[in-house]
Amino acid sequence: MNLPEDIKYSKEHTWLKVDGNIGTIGITAFAQSELGEIVYPDLPNVGITFKKDTVFGSVEALKTVSDLFMPVGGKVLEVNKVLINEPILINDDPYNAGWMIKIEITDATEIDKLLSAAAYGELIG
Repeated sequence: MNLPEDIKYSKEHTWLKVDGNIGTIGITAFAQSELGEIVYPDLPNVGITFKKDTVFGSVEALKTVSDLFMPVGGKVLEVNKVLINEPILINDDPYNAGWMIKIEITDATEIDKLLSAAAYGELIG
C-alpha cells in the first residue's frame, strides 16, 4: 500500500501534511479502501477551530458513514469543495486531489505524537 513518507498519520486513519504552520488533512488510502466507494464528504465550514482527536466531519460510503478525526488541533482555512461533486477523488487519489481540509495548526507539538509512514504501516498490517 502506498504510504507517502512526507506526511504524518493518525491511529484514526487521517493524514497530515505540514507546510510551516499550515496542515493539509485527508483520509488514508487504507481508510478509503476499507470504506469502499465514497459518495459524499461532510466537511466543516472555514473558520471553525477543532481540538486534536475531535470529529471534524464524516464521509458517506455506499454502505456506511465514518467520522473524520482531527490529527492535530487547528482552525479550518480551506475546504476542498471539489469533493462535493467529485467524491471519488477521495478513493482515487487520497493523498493529493482527495485532500479534505487545510488548517492553521494551533499546537505544533501535537505533530510529534503522530505516526510515521513505517509506524502507520505496522498499525494497519
